[in-house]
Amino acid sequence: MAYFINFGLIWKYIPEFLQGLGLGLVLAAISLFFGMIVGILLAFCAISKNKFAHRFASGYVTVLRNIPLLVLTFFCYFGLPDAGIMLSKNASFVFALSLYAGAYLTEVFRAGLKSISPGIVEAGAAIGLRKYQVMLSIQLPIMFRNVLPSLSNNFISLFKDTSLASSITIVELTYLARKVNTITFRVIEVWLIVGLMYMVTCYLIAFLLRLIERRLQIK
Repeated sequence: MAYFINFGLIWKYIPEFLQGLGLGLVLAAISLFFGMIVGILLAFCAISKNKFAHRFASGYVTVLRNIPLLVLTFFCYFGLPDAGIMLSKNASFVFALSLYAGAYLTEVFRAGLKSISPGIVEAGAAIGLRKYQVMLSIQLPIMFRNVLPSLSNNFISLFKDTSLASSITIVELTYLARKVNTITFRVIEVWLIVGLMYMVTCYLIAFLLRLIERRLQIK
């Protein structure tokens, strides 16, 4: 039986798709924020002279980077309630994605901190800044400027990873695409539109973040 392309049945679902796309962006942004907190703390542990802190950061990165995000999502959504930790679907996915992002951002931030000249840090200490003041006023601003391209790429990656939220019935774009697919049976049309929406959104995110990078670039 021949398959005829017909987008007419899909257009009325575009508003729902846009809502799902927006939810994916929100989930990615929140996860990036918490992942950055995890990554910054562990990055300082990774460059610390304290052996326990260094090994903890190394172990965290090794374990989390080798666990599939889908498995981590199922663990947080289905496993944590058995331990008495009750989270909503959105919260459990954000928790899983934040832990996952933190493992990758740790390495990004560690490299950013390593790239800072020791002389700058020593100069901060020489003028009487305490260690936490050096971290907040010198190391973090320079580090963020250095790692902004990698941070941008990680946000785009996290946004694409939000498609896995459909596995626990979070109503984001991929979940809605599967729902519309079962209603209309327009397989090619649905996934073409959804794929195009992901592609355009990722391109726009990259474009906006590149503009920010150029604005912050040191002449």
